[in-house]
Amino acid sequence: MFAGLSLLSLVIWVPIAAGVAVLATGGDRNAGLARVLALIGALAGFALSLPLYAQFDTLQAGMQFVEISPWIETFKVTYHLGVDGISVLFILLTTFTTVLVVIAGWKVIEKRVAQYMAAFLFMSGLMNGVFAALDAVLFYVFWEAMLIPMFLIIGIWGGPNRVYAAVKFFLYTLLGSLLMLVAFIYLYTKGGTFEILDFHRLPLTLTEQILIFFAFFMAFAVKVPMWPVHTWLPDAHVEAPTGGSVVLAAIMLKMGAYGFLRLSLPIVPDASHALSGFMITLSLIAVVYIGLVALAQTDMKKLIAYSSISHMGFVTLGFFIFNAYGVEGALVQMISHGFISAAMFLSVGVLYDRMHSRMIADYGGVANRMPIFAAFFVLFAMANSGLPGTSGFVGEFMVIMGAVKANFWYAFLAAATLIFGAAYTLWMVKRVVFGAVANDHVEHLKDVTPREFLVLGLLAVAVLGMGLYPLPFTEVMHHSVNNLLSHVAQSKL
Repeated sequence: MFAGLSLLSLVIWVPIAAGVAVLATGGDRNAGLARVLALIGALAGFALSLPLYAQFDTLQAGMQFVEISPWIETFKVTYHLGVDGISVLFILLTTFTTVLVVIAGWKVIEKRVAQYMAAFLFMSGLMNGVFAALDAVLFYVFWEAMLIPMFLIIGIWGGPNRVYAAVKFFLYTLLGSLLMLVAFIYLYTKGGTFEILDFHRLPLTLTEQILIFFAFFMAFAVKVPMWPVHTWLPDAHVEAPTGGSVVLAAIMLKMGAYGFLRLSLPIVPDASHALSGFMITLSLIAVVYIGLVALAQTDMKKLIAYSSISHMGFVTLGFFIFNAYGVEGALVQMISHGFISAAMFLSVGVLYDRMHSRMIADYGGVANRMPIFAAFFVLFAMANSGLPGTSGFVGEFMVIMGAVKANFWYAFLAAATLIFGAAYTLWMVKRVVFGAVANDHVEHLKDVTPREFLVLGLLAVAVLGMGLYPLPFTEVMHHSVNNLLSHVAQSKL
């Protein structure tokens, strides 16, 4: 507790309050003040999230920093917050990414600056709410509310087809989530409560579990996104401004995977086991097929978007092989992908700010004019390919280890992503960064500014730090993951 308030409440509501303050600056008349307030709000959110990690008891599997208050008493809806070893790292990732996005957009965004910065602060608080909510209605409110600022970010500050991409993003994610609400209401009728942890103990028949599983699946598979409901993501990434792509890839995709762990596996464990083959098949299709699709892309952002779908296939594979290596590896992969995808999209943003093109063919020989940028870009590309010593290797290695224990052929197909990942990522780097200077536009490029160096440098430290010493991440989640797996192993039938 801090000044009578829960740390989790502060992490959720301080960024939102900062967003209101930024909006109150009065638009572009006070753009400089809006930027400063946004940075203060983002840094405050990150600073408040640090004690969650520092004070977290890694030997405890249950919820910590718990706060519960009545909300809608008629339906026994509560304002119930708490984090365990699975969710606490994602709050840190969210607040850290928000700081980077605010710094990255400092000079790039020139119109509606206050609204742009406020949208990211609102989204930061709402995403933290998703990771902390332990009441189903509260979870649903945060889950749906965070769509609004992202819809506006794509629709207002996006590219030429931004309206189409924003509407497609909103409809896909909203329609899937409505079935999740239906499942919550059904569980309420069975148990008389909206408490997520109470849902874990409800006796449900296999038929009920399967129907609930598919209701959750529609919400979470779209958000991950899994094949074949992934088509909204490349459009959203291509049209979104750089900051929108960063948050979309680094945080929002993780929420679908987080939903499987927080809701699907513990609430309907028998259905999860019964349908594991279905989930593994979809995951392997994403890993292999989408990896091949990424090879054919000519737009850097679209290539990285497809890369994200392939890497998230690794995550869902890890969850549904039901062993500690797989689940912990998937969680590590989620955090790592947050760093790497943010770094890749920010790197593309650096080039786009100078040349206003994302097409691979428009570049070539960038290393000759931007050597510092080229060093960062190659590092992040290697991490995206799963190079040992970077964060990209740790999670993929653990998931493959878990897959070997479950079925050799799962591991064999999953390992194909290491080949495809290296192929499409390094093929892009070769054409963009290396070789002779391809045209006059590249000839006049300037290397990274101090602001860009700061953002890319922080992500480079995160990628290398996690790759060389992953223990601070894995030890936090270990007991919570074992507790989840032991619960899932106990049949309700």
